[in-house]
Amino acid sequence: MRQPLLAELVAGRLRERILSGELREGDLLPPQEQLMTELQVSFGVLREALRLLENDGLLIVRRGNVGGALVRAPKVDRAAQMIGMLLQARVTTASDVSDALTRMEPICAGMCAARPDRAQAVVPALRAILERQLQEIDDLDAYILHARRFHEAVVDLCGNDTMIVVVGALEAIWSAHESSVWSSAAGERRRSLADAAAADSDAPVASQKVRRNAVRDHESLLAAIEDGNEARAQKIASAHLSAARDKTLEWAENTAIRAATIPSSG
Repeated sequence: MRQPLLAELVAGRLRERILSGELREGDLLPPQEQLMTELQVSFGVLREALRLLENDGLLIVRRGNVGGALVRAPKVDRAAQMIGMLLQARVTTASDVSDALTRMEPICAGMCAARPDRAQAVVPALRAILERQLQEIDDLDAYILHARRFHEAVVDLCGNDTMIVVVGALEAIWSAHESSVWSSAAGERRRSLADAAAADSDAPVASQKVRRNAVRDHESLLAAIEDGNEARAQKIASAHLSAARDKTLEWAENTAIRAATIPSSG
């Protein structure tokens, strides 16, 4: 066998151990000498296999005296980065991603409402985030953080792994884009903050009115989920998302998605 193919086979065996849960997040792989003996491969083949797994985001290879290969479980942010690269290659706009999310996230809200265990598994978690959002309403950066966490939690708690991964990846892509938009516009936004607050209309999250309206939407959505009203939860989420994301798109509707803006949990 040529060495690259053998390395791919070795990487495949180790990858299966990670994905099956035999090797868990934070575990160290056995020493290289042990792996070489167990897998009956050379140092060069094993090193290439570990490099492939590192590229997959399934290992962190630490070199030096305290070196070793640390296992990383697959995470949604890794999927977001891969999807982000594909979207960037297709010159996909933020408006396109927003449209997809505005259609898909309300489905997750409805699924939260449909969960028979929502009183234990969904409602307390959303209420805790909403309370923090309300507490931090006067702190712009903290408010944005908790508002995003509320949306992410609606997806994470929907109870369907496929939706959690797919919609969660789109949430991460949108959040990264939104952060990039407001970071690049920060100077202008900060300079006009007083005027925007007085006008209560221009800045999408600087306005107290906009923030309080968003909190009320989240409260209404939480109430619908708590009541188990799937149709109402979807309707509230759809209207809220359309209004909230249109505010960001007013600033950068046709901006293309950039994979480099999507953070990794490391």
